[in-house]
Amino acid sequence: MTSKSNSPVILCFSAHDATGASGIAADIEAIVSQGCHASTVITCLTVQDSQMMSSLIPIDDDIIVQSARAVLEDTPVDVIKIGLIGSDEGVQAIHSILNDYPDIPVVFDPSLIGNDGVELADDDMVKSIRELLINHADIITLSPAEAGILIPEADNLAAMMTGLMEKGCEHILLSGRRDAGTVVVNSLYHNYRVIEQFEWPRLDNEVYGAGCTLSASLAALLAQGLDHLSACREAQNYCWQSLKHGARYGMGQYQPSRLYWMHEEE
Repeated sequence: MTSKSNSPVILCFSAHDATGASGIAADIEAIVSQGCHASTVITCLTVQDSQMMSSLIPIDDDIIVQSARAVLEDTPVDVIKIGLIGSDEGVQAIHSILNDYPDIPVVFDPSLIGNDGVELADDDMVKSIRELLINHADIITLSPAEAGILIPEADNLAAMMTGLMEKGCEHILLSGRRDAGTVVVNSLYHNYRVIEQFEWPRLDNEVYGAGCTLSASLAALLAQGLDHLSACREAQNYCWQSLKHGARYGMGQYQPSRLYWMHEEE
């Protein structure tokens, strides 16, 4: 006997990371942890370990479109989450999907910089993101460095945030993880101003995969019906706990333990 699930569905566009630290693997664990179901579209393959990425291979744009449509035509999707795309053609493919499904909220984590600090998008791809995706985003999660890549004409952080919102983004959750200090301060922007700041104790270990963990859990919490402020607060708490419980599987950076809650219940 079968029954229809009541779990919200998140459609994720992101990369495959063989380490499991980021990308689709991170999305699935974070989304499941919030009681939702993850459907996935692989945008690119990455060759990387816990220290660096050595290669990125984009998936054909036709495959991206076909994969997404196969899910969307079969399953009611509550939220779309976009992570690392990997190519200009991939951006355009996702844009075509978003145009056909304008009523599905979009959480966008541009993932423009890798764990080793290398930029993951060329000029054409960045231009396409600016022109084709930002206006579809209900909320963007990113770092100041990524904001600078997307709004290069801005000479300060406030101008970067204004530039993103002028392009149509409703909300921005700006990470302060790379700033100095013992406390990490993240800021939520809406209507051209900061509406809330969140403070988190800085953790000692360098952990890769935080951005994917945060944005995927945020997408799931929005799908569960939380408002943006509450969803951002709960997603950050989940992400911080995942980082706090992080483990070092390789010779480089730690990665989040997104299923930490399973062990706490034992």
